Amino acid sequence: MFELKGAMTAIVTPFKNGKFDEVSFRNLIKRQIENGIDCIVPCGTTGEAVTLDLNEYEKVVGSCVEECKGQVGVLAGAGSNNTKKVIEMAKLAQSLGADAILSVTPYYNKPTQEGLYQHYKAIADAVDIGVVIYNVPGRTSVSILPDTVARLSEIDNIIGIKEASGSLNQVSEIIEKSKENFSVISGDDFLTLPMLSLGGSGIISVTSNVAPAMVSAQYDAFVSGDLEKAKTLHHKMYPLHQMMFIETNPIPVKTAVALMGLVEEEFRLPLCKMSNTNKEKLKTMLKEYEFLGG
Repeated sequence: MFELKGAMTAIVTPFKNGKFDEVSFRNLIKRQIENGIDCIVPCGTTGEAVTLDLNEYEKVVGSCVEECKGQVGVLAGAGSNNTKKVIEMAKLAQSLGADAILSVTPYYNKPTQEGLYQHYKAIADAVDIGVVIYNVPGRTSVSILPDTVARLSEIDNIIGIKEASGSLNQVSEIIEKSKENFSVISGDDFLTLPMLSLGGSGIISVTSNVAPAMVSAQYDAFVSGDLEKAKTLHHKMYPLHQMMFIETNPIPVKTAVALMGLVEEEFRLPLCKMSNTNKEKLKTMLKEYEFLGG
């Protein structure tokens, strides 16, 4: 079973003239691998997954698997508030060669904890690859609680959780209650270091779209025992983490990689381009970090 750990990138999905830009996408992945990232996460929140139709989803995940070529893992997003649809996506991701799927808690429906358990159990029963829970109550209006996560951790192919509740208490409780070797991954860049110190296994990062080498170096420093370096990198990246959420993710990060000349500055509604004021702030910061020329 896929080992869920390390510095992972929730990669943006580039568009060009309204269509998936596969050339730019593959180049983004190459840049991530060259800079030490351990796993690519396509078709997540940052990848505007909810705007992709199933054919586009297949192209994005398929090209990601091909480009990673066994060099790094592929954790494919497969989320919906319709369990049947998630299973369809999860089976497709498995057939394309993804190592595992990342599935957000069902939004809008507001299921009970038992409903959440049954939802993830049904997904896990439908595929042979790893299943990773994604808890982000700020977007979904539902939080999967530690006791429910602990129950789910007993299912063999439910291998971890991406925790983006912002609560270190919740993180601590999940780690304490879940089975051994169940991975708890940070879903918030600015909480990576605290979560690693509590026993977390890594980060699914937004910032690493822009700064993969720094995000990777922070994780590597921590696991090698160089806590001073990990702390220094935490503080160095903190303003950049904040800038990545000055507007709704993925607007700032996609704008950043567009400014760096890596993708087109193109979104799908209801997301739209960044305000001019915030874009100027972003440009200034990218220059300070030397991601843009003067």
